[in-house]
Formats: sequence, structure tokens, C-alpha cells
Amino acid sequence: MSFRDALANGKFLVTAEVGPPKGTDIDEMLHHAKGLVGLVDAVNVTDNQSSVMRLGSLAVSHLLTDLGLDPIYQLTCRDRNRIGLQTDLLNAWVLGLRNVLALTGDYVSIGDHPDAKPVFDLESVQLLQTIEGLNQGHDMVGNELKGKTDFLKGAVVTPEAKPLEPQLIKFANKVEAGASFFQTQAVYDLDGFHSFMEQARPLAKGAKILAGILLLKSAGMARYLNKFVPGITVPQDIIDELKDAENALEKGIEIAARQIKALKGICDGVHIMAIGLEDKVPQIIELAELN
Repeated sequence: MSFRDALANGKFLVTAEVGPPKGTDIDEMLHHAKGLVGLVDAVNVTDNQSSVMRLGSLAVSHLLTDLGLDPIYQLTCRDRNRIGLQTDLLNAWVLGLRNVLALTGDYVSIGDHPDAKPVFDLESVQLLQTIEGLNQGHDMVGNELKGKTDFLKGAVVTPEAKPLEPQLIKFANKVEAGASFFQTQAVYDLDGFHSFMEQARPLAKGAKILAGILLLKSAGMARYLNKFVPGITVPQDIIDELKDAENALEKGIEIAARQIKALKGICDGVHIMAIGLEDKVPQIIELAELN
């Protein structure tokens, strides 16, 4: 079943994430990806995540189709102007990719090329509008295409942002621009997420919302997220669990599975982010009783 079909049939959706390597050795990445076949509805391929130069999302997404996975091609506005973005989208369609996640992108100062010149010719809502134009058969300036696309469009939202109102406004704008699904930033405050869903549902117009599940490896990682990553707040009780655990990673897997179980009645699915530990995703899925 394609991700588009899974989205339409109302099942509880499960997506995961693959991070391309910094280089051309793809053996470990493909090994991790093969472990996800049959377990997830789609696999995101990150696009120079955290502004770190890596193998591209386009090439890796194409490789995943050969494994029988349905990739979600992530595309950021940071590194390309509007001509390059449209060209890469046409490239993606011709290479068999059918799902796109539109992102503005992290700023270059946090990455490994801080002197790079950021582009940001468009931002995520404009990128969604651009994709919709390609789906309708024309480019950004109205020129007719010889062959159009039919991408399923996705976007992101941060439910734990403070204040939340700007996120809800942008969420609504992304829905108006044609987003069919949303993957959220990592969720830890389940009561707060429930409140977010109550406010987001009336704005969603049928768009599906997948809660972000970020695998915590240690208490130190949790503290780092709290200090340096906007929109993520790991509660102290979870930090204490990790700190007191004999094996912090195993505890992190247990916490992720527990969160997924708690979210089943609240949202439309989950997006599992393991960041370098993609081989642990099958264990999380099994513990969460998703299959």
C-alpha cells in the first residue's frame, strides 16, 4: 500500500526517517532502511539536516524505492532558489518519487558550513504553493509544463512552541496551500499535545497529523534538546528515568513505545526519528504494538 493510500484509508500511520551519510558509503544506511520494509507506511529522507552537508535526499529517496519503501522526499528552501527547487521537483517526479515534505530549512550558522550563503528564495508555504502549481501543470510564473506532477504534499508543525498561536496560523496557511499531512516536532507533553490537537483539528480540513517521536539516547541528550532546540521540552521526569536507568538507550526505546501507545487515540499516526539509530525503530514499533 502506498503512503497516499494509507493516508486515505484512515489507518494509524507510521513513518520513520533515514539520514543520508556524509559521503558516498551507503551500506549502513541501506541496511537500516531494509529493516523498515513492511513495518512503516513511508520513510522520510532528510535534506542536509541541521545544515550539515550530506548525500542528497533526491538520490537516497530514489534508492529507497528500489528497496520497496515509499519515500517522503524532504526539500528545503535554504539551499536552492525557485528555479532549482522546481527543477529538483521535476527530477523527483521523473525518478518515481510521489511524496514531498516542504521545509524552510535550518539556518546555515548551526551547520558545518557556517560561511555558506543561505538562499531562502521561498519559504515552506510558498514551496507548497509551488508544488501545487506543478501538480496543476504550470511553473511559478504560469508557463505550461509538458507533463505535470501529482505529488502528495506534506509539511511540519511544532505543537510545543511557545507561544503556539503563530504555529497554528502557519499550520492553517499550509493547509490552504494543499498540505495533506503534517509531521510534528518531537512531542513529550501529551496533555499539551492533546490541547494542540483540539485547536488544530478544525483547521486541518482533513489533513492528517503525525506526532513526532524522537528516540532519546541519554539524559544528556534530553538536556541538550531542552537547552538548544526550540520547540522541544523534555520533562524532568523523563530525564530522571533516563538518568537512573541501567541502560539509557533501552529506557529511551521503552519511553518512545510508551508515548506511541498514549498517542494512538489522539492523532493520526506517528513519525519516529531515531537519528543514527534507525536499526532501533523496529524494536520501538514492536514494543508499541503497532503491527
